[in-house]
Amino acid sequence: MISVNIQSSIRIEGSKTLYFDPIKINEGNADIILITHTHYDHFEKESILNIKNDSTIIIGPSDIKYKCLAMGFDEKNIIIMNPNEQATIDGIEIKTVPAYNISKQFHKKEYNWLGYIVKMDEVSYYIAGDTDVLDENKNIKVDVAFVPIGGLYTMNWEEACNYINEIKPKKVVPIHYGMVVGSREDFIKFKDSVKDVEVLELLK
Repeated sequence: MISVNIQSSIRIEGSKTLYFDPIKINEGNADIILITHTHYDHFEKESILNIKNDSTIIIGPSDIKYKCLAMGFDEKNIIIMNPNEQATIDGIEIKTVPAYNISKQFHKKEYNWLGYIVKMDEVSYYIAGDTDVLDENKNIKVDVAFVPIGGLYTMNWEEACNYINEIKPKKVVPIHYGMVVGSREDFIKFKDSVKDVEVLELLK
């Protein structure tokens, strides 16, 4: 089961319960939390504490480590990854990919912030993070892709549409609109322009 409560705050439930960039979450029980980067709309202490238990594993770039230690995570449950690395955790296959801006300064390449390709229960997911369309990510092949469409800080709906039409996942979930930038009108334009890929509207 997939849900998106706001922005890029994604929950995928299968044999394990995964949360990506949790914000505005009052309760839950996370097996694994995956953080793309530490901007306030992707890394929120209160939500993380609301879904954390003693065995929750949290994964993210290097700048999450001391924040997570301060939140009470055991150091062995904090996994730091850089782009283009792989790990298997509790049977979940995780690969990191780059996520950055090309001509904007919000998400610099040198920060080593992350997108994720995750495979659970024979289904593969791509969570793009806050990124522009990158040459490094044009060979990604997954069942479900989550891509930002709001523009300004990330790719806009048109750039995202062209990208999805190129990589052709089975399904796509537009994210990162309606909170800070972007609107449902961007979603409609995106949906109307994507070809041969099922578009899911999970941000309401």
